[in-house]
Amino acid sequence: MALAAVIAAALLLTGCASGVDQPAPVSAASAVPLSQSDVLDDPLTYEGASTAVIADASVHPVSDDPAQSLPATVVSHDRDGDVDVVVTDTSRVIALDISGSLAATVWGLGFGETLVARDQSTTFPGTEDLPLVTSGGHTVNAESIIALDPAVVITDGSVGPRDVIEQLRDVGIRVVFLENEPSFTGAAALAEDVAATYGAPDAGAALAARITADVEEKIAEIAALPSVVSGAKIRMIFLYMRGASGVYYLFGEESGADQLITALGGLDVAGELGWSGMQPMTDEAIVAADPDLILVMTDGLASVGGVDGLLESKPAIAITTAGQNGRFVDMADGEILSFGPRSADVLDALARAIYAPKAS
Repeated sequence: MALAAVIAAALLLTGCASGVDQPAPVSAASAVPLSQSDVLDDPLTYEGASTAVIADASVHPVSDDPAQSLPATVVSHDRDGDVDVVVTDTSRVIALDISGSLAATVWGLGFGETLVARDQSTTFPGTEDLPLVTSGGHTVNAESIIALDPAVVITDGSVGPRDVIEQLRDVGIRVVFLENEPSFTGAAALAEDVAATYGAPDAGAALAARITADVEEKIAEIAALPSVVSGAKIRMIFLYMRGASGVYYLFGEESGADQLITALGGLDVAGELGWSGMQPMTDEAIVAADPDLILVMTDGLASVGGVDGLLESKPAIAITTAGQNGRFVDMADGEILSFGPRSADVLDALARAIYAPKAS
């Protein structure tokens, strides 16, 4: 929770930006398995940027009609300590967090029809028409939530202000704060915790098992790629940026970025340097890191004018190996760190953009 709060604090300073040309997308839309794709012989020598795109952005439920047993008593991890919350009604639910993982988990459990609103990171198919209750800075609009009359609000403390969400209890709304660790094991645990809120433990166990199995299978597939087996590991780092606000952060251990990089067969440069959480990017830090490849959010890259704009405004990045080769891989803000039911799909899309960027 502490790391989520730190990341949230950075994101709350910024909004989203777009409007510049982006690298050509690399989609997993083809039925060709990753292992049979046109994989690079030596990804370390490849030059150019690419965009990772999930082939099927939908979240597929583990059950169309999951069994429920209400009332359900769940533990809410409040700021002042854990409290029990008794949930008696899940017919109208709002699930909010900074990455969209909670709403995706609700949908993956088979309770998508109970969602009555969304946060700005929840963009998967089926949620487009839900009212938006967070702003560009991931700030919650309490009035809009109250007007929707939800029975339960599920969150993790990464959107806020937190006081505003806690005060929803004053008008009779059940509020449940869940742990949401940015990791693959955290995604499985979240499935079970969200399911517990719905009184549906069997659905939670099924979704957790599916997430774990899918991720393990995808990691094994990536690890078996010839260039991963025989080649040197690609030195990767995750750079969060919002150009208009002058915000640049390098994501280290326990941020979720380390999990992605390791699963992708890369070398986590931030971990190698002993960085944890988020570190402000300095010229000295990025030069010392000297990554071969930089992972970024799509809107973040757009906010700095694309790859060319970034390299022009940040000469220190331009002299790194990644900068010299223009080796950037971007992915939608609401997907790249959204550990949840689509974790394996995120890995697949990123792996294709890294190891098979020429594939259509």
